[in-house]
Amino acid sequence: MSEQSRQPRKPGKPHRRPQKDPVRFLAFEALRAVDERDAYANLVLPPLLRKARQKGDFDGRDAALATELVYGTLRRQGTYDAVIAACVDRPLREVDPPVLDVLSLGVHQLLGTRIPTHAAVSASVELARVVLGDGRAKFVNAVLRKVAQHDLDGWLEQIAPPYDDDAEDHLAVVHSHPRWVVSALWDALGGGRAGIEDLLEADNERPEVTLVARPGRSTAGELLGVLGEESALPGRWSPYAVRLTEGGEPGAIDAVREGRAGVQDEGSQLVALALANAPLDGPDQAWLDGCAGPGGKAAMLAGLAAERGAVLLASEKQPHRAGLVAKALAGNPGPYQVIAADGIRPPWRPGTFDRVLMDVPCTGLGALRRRPEARWRRRPEDLDGFAPLQRGLLRTALDSVRVGGVVGYATCSPHLAETRAVVDDVLKHHTVAAELIDARPLLPGVPALGEGPDVQLWPHLHGTDAMYLALIRRTA
Repeated sequence: MSEQSRQPRKPGKPHRRPQKDPVRFLAFEALRAVDERDAYANLVLPPLLRKARQKGDFDGRDAALATELVYGTLRRQGTYDAVIAACVDRPLREVDPPVLDVLSLGVHQLLGTRIPTHAAVSASVELARVVLGDGRAKFVNAVLRKVAQHDLDGWLEQIAPPYDDDAEDHLAVVHSHPRWVVSALWDALGGGRAGIEDLLEADNERPEVTLVARPGRSTAGELLGVLGEESALPGRWSPYAVRLTEGGEPGAIDAVREGRAGVQDEGSQLVALALANAPLDGPDQAWLDGCAGPGGKAAMLAGLAAERGAVLLASEKQPHRAGLVAKALAGNPGPYQVIAADGIRPPWRPGTFDRVLMDVPCTGLGALRRRPEARWRRRPEDLDGFAPLQRGLLRTALDSVRVGGVVGYATCSPHLAETRAVVDDVLKHHTVAAELIDARPLLPGVPALGEGPDVQLWPHLHGTDAMYLALIRRTA
């Protein structure tokens, strides 16, 4: 035995294995998937929660906390990044992404929840020990202790520039939106400070889960009867809508599992209803959904068409999304057809349809409540990529409808470059003669629809996604 080995060991803390917290570990897994794979939380989280429940790791409260940690962290990412940047001695780009995810989860617990400070810090450090190791856990501990010195309002006073110096930058930091998105939404609102702040706040709130009773397959009354008044309320505007007041898992509802009902924002329901109810001259027999994936609006249109003896053709370019459309329409009470086809070079003859919906691909800035990570992925140059496609699809729609028929141009974005600019440009330069018709009377009871003739819905005014709709009649 060597001399060194005979020396008595210095007393120290016994090594303790880190304890894995299933809730925070799952939240971390979801954030890593969003960061590494550009996944969407609303697609990643449900299977992770299902797996945790099957293993017996989770109950309902655990699932609710994990969901809040993931969505809350993503919604407030811009604000939390600014707070973390003020507490570290290096640029954020030099902090490893997994470390930043653990820090962001910890900051949300400290600044965005009622979790006690000591519990938020200790749970985050323990998570860091599990997923990062003891060395980097010490870094996490040091940063979070600095963060814990102020509440959210205190931090905003330090990190946000004064409103009077730079209004857009102030709003971007305070409400956690990229500056260019703040600017675009403000332009679309065309109003003062109150409107933009109300909208940005609404984007950061958890949206209600809204169901649609698919026409001819179920009714809102049936869903309300099954769910009970403690768990559900009627929709605000759509007669087919039911709002879940307690969240829950829609897939566990029989009508949803059987396809007789689905999850669909009320704004999307209103778009489909407005097109279906627009007045026509002449026959009303052939309807087209030209960008039908994943099938929510197509399912509503197919049911409404069936009630009138009309037939819906649902077309979707991507075959796997066409499969989702077929699944949504399965069981429709009347005839319909689903095809995989390019909407720019369609296989049908011009002038075939009486009603056409083109819900075009877009930046998705109208659904930031549901996909909060989208605000950090989109760039202003994305608008240039969508512009030719949006114009091309609207031209196809106008070519596809008969004279006297109606086209609905819809986007889940309020950005003027994706809404009025597209419609105005196509109507001005396309060879088909057409005119805008007033969409507002076709959304009965819905307030604050503006000067028309097109319609822009808003989360802060209508409780819906920021859906845009222009109704256009072909005149010659």
